[in-house]
Amino acid sequence: MSNRLAVICSRAGELPLGGADAAAEAGGDSLVIGVGAERAAASLPGRVRVIEAAAFDPVAWAGALAGVIAPDGADPDNGPDHYDVVILPSSPDGRDLAPHLAAALGRPLLAGAIEVACDGAAVARHGGATIERIEVREPFVATLQPGARGVAVPASPDVVEVLDVAVAAGGRVAELIEILPADPATMDLAEAPRIIGGGAGLRAADFDGLAEIAGAIGASVGGTRVVTDAGWLPYDRQIGTTGVAVHPDLYIAIGISGAVQHTAGLGQPRHIVSVNTDPSCPMMALADLAIVTDGPELVDALVRLLASDTGGGTDTVVAPATDEGANHA
Repeated sequence: MSNRLAVICSRAGELPLGGADAAAEAGGDSLVIGVGAERAAASLPGRVRVIEAAAFDPVAWAGALAGVIAPDGADPDNGPDHYDVVILPSSPDGRDLAPHLAAALGRPLLAGAIEVACDGAAVARHGGATIERIEVREPFVATLQPGARGVAVPASPDVVEVLDVAVAAGGRVAELIEILPADPATMDLAEAPRIIGGGAGLRAADFDGLAEIAGAIGASVGGTRVVTDAGWLPYDRQIGTTGVAVHPDLYIAIGISGAVQHTAGLGQPRHIVSVNTDPSCPMMALADLAIVTDGPELVDALVRLLASDTGGGTDTVVAPATDEGANHA
């Protein structure tokens, strides 16, 4: 029996980004809680237990989970299912549940870990600029950054066990009134389904236009390290090994050559569109659609189209061609 347990929140039968990473970091011993938990558990490796629960309620869930994780509080000899280390993915629900669970268990919380061991964790600090190793000589709770480790998704888990655990709705500190969709302009890039990335092939002024284009298609704006170092975007918008690991359905890269430090943080986007003047750069080779054209001119053209669009127009943007010819796909 592993002494580590991954606790993963389910919404409508879907796992959060980083759920499989947390399960792998826990050695394949997981507990999924939420709506559609059993369906969500089908995409996790190892031994998985599930608790079907209603709408997300971190206080109530923490109380129910504490009785499963450590039935008699902090007694390490309580039985085979006592866990000293609890790992949650650093998704929005995971970050919300983790402090409540740590308080219910009476344990310290290590947030933003990139690696979790039985005696502590390596955590990212100062926007990922430094990694700090924290040793803990007592049971603890940790949140694991999505994309911190690569995992292969199994065909099915080894064991799925449905637990009959009552989740009381008492002790709430807040009342859920409505769940609003995330604002792409401010949401965590790790959770963004659509991202427009800008690189050194753009100018500082182009990022205002990039934000306008992103808003029109419901996308978030990201960039390379060169862009954030130059101050054109904040560091939490940096994609790559020293930034945020993402896994969007659509990634549009404008003026990005595709250095390995950047592409290593891309995960496996379902679709990639690359715009660059160099048809042989790495990002163009990765793209499903590669467009050979000048990035700043394309951004300007799209912004003009958005400004002139009244909802019923038939304007068409023609990307300015480079000396090397038309679009390359």
